[in-house]
Amino acid sequence: MSDPTQFAFTIGTRLPGRHGRTGVISTPHGDVATPAFIPVGTKATVKAVLPETMAEIGAQALLANAYHLYLQPGSDIVDEAGGLGRFMNWPGPTFTDSGGFQVMSLGVGFKKVLAMEAVGVQSDEVIAKGKERLAVVDDDGVTFRSHLDGSKHRFTPEVSMGIQHRLGADVMFAFDELTTLFNTRGYQEKSLQRTHEWAQRCIDEHERLTARRSHRPYQALFAVIQGAQYEDLRRKASRDLDAMRGIGTGSAFDGFGIGGALEKANLGTIVGWCCAELPEDKPRHLLGISEPEDFFVAIENGADTFDCVNPSRVARNAAIYVRAGRFNINTSRFRRDFTPIDDTCDCYTCAHYTRAYIHHLFKAKEMLAATLCTIHNERFTIRLVDDIRASIDGGYYDEFKTEFLGRWQGRIRFE
Repeated sequence: MSDPTQFAFTIGTRLPGRHGRTGVISTPHGDVATPAFIPVGTKATVKAVLPETMAEIGAQALLANAYHLYLQPGSDIVDEAGGLGRFMNWPGPTFTDSGGFQVMSLGVGFKKVLAMEAVGVQSDEVIAKGKERLAVVDDDGVTFRSHLDGSKHRFTPEVSMGIQHRLGADVMFAFDELTTLFNTRGYQEKSLQRTHEWAQRCIDEHERLTARRSHRPYQALFAVIQGAQYEDLRRKASRDLDAMRGIGTGSAFDGFGIGGALEKANLGTIVGWCCAELPEDKPRHLLGISEPEDFFVAIENGADTFDCVNPSRVARNAAIYVRAGRFNINTSRFRRDFTPIDDTCDCYTCAHYTRAYIHHLFKAKEMLAATLCTIHNERFTIRLVDDIRASIDGGYYDEFKTEFLGRWQGRIRFE
């Protein structure tokens, strides 16, 4: 039954002198020990990998995309199947995003990494080179054309809530407008107010749908904090969303997502601003982050969970994560390398296959290449965050951070 007490967050060990902590998020479909990386299964699947395999490599929850599932197969079909988890044969907790990311990606054509690194030009009309504007934002919502067939659609806060309720994830996010670092200060302020108004509409609709769908397990609703690189905007958004209540039962948000345009160099600072204003007893999810160095700085500053497509996306393009950094396995130096990807990794791929074989699969354009590399990259990422969590609980976080980052080079350049 739809009971808000089915969702809870319990704090474990605090990181001395910082906002970081361990904890447990409890949901109707199981617990998530935090900090935790939540792999992304955009269309109700982590590309190339079975849900059962994701459980075997340690994934505690999976995140799917409301926009994509709305277009295909349709949220009504997922609802009829019994919700996202049952539809994709995943027994654990699930998350869905709101479609807010597509406001930015369809509107201006930038991927997350560009949103983090774009500097210099300030323009509210900017669009990525070679891209067409497929989404137009107004104060009521977003009108967009499907990237699949060009058909016209409309997302509002109420529509997003309806879709996510039908998808049935344990955690869902309020509909927001994601800006880029190109946008002017004036537009960031306007967008922040719009996202605030949308958040109120989301929590009101969430209350209504929770009451109407009492036959379903409770779904937690997280607000999304915007404000780009501006401290006053980030802090204001955090305070305002924490204070927000639904007009029906007076419910508050169950947790918070930290999103929007995040300067990579200032990631920890921005997360820290938000977490300094947010209540300690609610979880904080950092949207779209998965690089190893980013985990450390974000966790120290208070982030509890993360999601990102990057580990699986780069795997499909032959990019592999190991302790020293990232390299491409489809280069010629690996043709006769009969060692595992990483002899310290405990994943299925490293236990059974060699670099030479995986190199061959990519050169032969075999689908198995994507499967084996995705298994490894997702396990590497999940295991890293698990190790960070263990180091906080064990009281050796700083030593573990120094050791890991001392080896980590980012991109490995072989001589």
